[in-house]
Amino acid sequence: MLSSEEDVELHALNRQGLNISQIARHLGLDRKTVRAYLNGDRRPGVRVSSYNDPFDRVADYIAQRLQDDPHVWASALFDEARALGYPRAYATFTRQIRERRLRPVCPACTSSGVATTEITHPAGEETQWDWVELPGAPWLAGDTAFLLVGVLAYSSRFRGSFAESMEQPQTFDAIDRTLARLGGVTRRWRFDRMATVVTIGEGRLLPSFAAFAKHYGVGVDVCPPRRAKRKGVVEKSIHFATQRWWRTADVATQEQAQFSYDMFCDTIGDARPRRDLDGSPSTVAVLAEHERLARLPATRFPVVLETTRKVASNATVSWRGNQYSVDPVLIGTQVLVRAVPGTSTIDVIDEETGLLARHRTVADGQGAIVRDGAHAVALEHAVLKAFTTDKPCNRKTNRPPSAAAKALAAKLRGEAPGDAVVIDLADWARHVPEGGR
Repeated sequence: MLSSEEDVELHALNRQGLNISQIARHLGLDRKTVRAYLNGDRRPGVRVSSYNDPFDRVADYIAQRLQDDPHVWASALFDEARALGYPRAYATFTRQIRERRLRPVCPACTSSGVATTEITHPAGEETQWDWVELPGAPWLAGDTAFLLVGVLAYSSRFRGSFAESMEQPQTFDAIDRTLARLGGVTRRWRFDRMATVVTIGEGRLLPSFAAFAKHYGVGVDVCPPRRAKRKGVVEKSIHFATQRWWRTADVATQEQAQFSYDMFCDTIGDARPRRDLDGSPSTVAVLAEHERLARLPATRFPVVLETTRKVASNATVSWRGNQYSVDPVLIGTQVLVRAVPGTSTIDVIDEETGLLARHRTVADGQGAIVRDGAHAVALEHAVLKAFTTDKPCNRKTNRPPSAAAKALAAKLRGEAPGDAVVIDLADWARHVPEGGR
């Protein structure tokens, strides 16, 4: 390893016209060493490692992941590298990414330069709410999924619930389910100027949302227009979850996504380091224990959820991870599923003819198939009626080329229709002597 002074001297001699052999004799160095420093393969003050770096084993994988997604967080890549057998610490892992310059530069991402400050929130005082649109949802054929996120402003504990849309009934239902995941209700809620919360332009609470807030006994704060970062806690939590979880989430259904997100919140989300009021190290989970939350109301706010579903080939419609039967004549048609949160039934409705079926619901995400007895009998009859023992195609039948095919083949060979060779055994008989063999 050369010092900075030796490296400067080496390059100065090279600029003066000395070749590698002359520089090596002058400085008492090996020619390979001189060549390595002149070519930039080695740097002064950095010793060549004498052991195999375990990062080499995962370097190609990390480089490919960063090529695919330059914004994926190093902490997410570290989890993947650990699963692949990388044994070193997170600080060593990030240093290797920096030194090897594996992360591409994104010119489109620049700092806004807007000044920010931290706001102290008393325990149990405020919950901040916001929708996040998650593009590329597999269960929606790559379309956008909707997740409502609620964050306790004091502890930064966040939870969320997926919804079919951002309409007001879905918003009410998602808020209630998220409050159950958070464990209670704070004294105030903070929203931006959502169309399901306030009137656009005036910023006044909608009467329907005012009734919803009164049901939970909370005050509502609406962020003023053109005032950025009033909901910094929820915005940062959304940024953390989308980059740390959604970018790498391997989910195929909305129910799987909800379960995966809940697990992420309970483990990685709650384990984030924080500082207590006295400055001592803490975590989100520890601070959340000091949140003073009120209990949820005994009954849910009355709301009706409606969504359109296509009847599947097994004569069922899907609803929150389960399937509910309808008459098999409806296979392939669009029907309306109507549910009231807090009740134990759902209705399947044809908007033209009215109620088609009513089922008792089972717990969400069970993968259960709930069939009405009459629907099961009708489906069995429909399947048996369509059943046949006739083979649609016998694949072992001898089927030589047809006359049309032979004509086309002859045309490709350049043969005229009259050029076909005809073999007549009578011609052979005339050339054979009588009694001959």
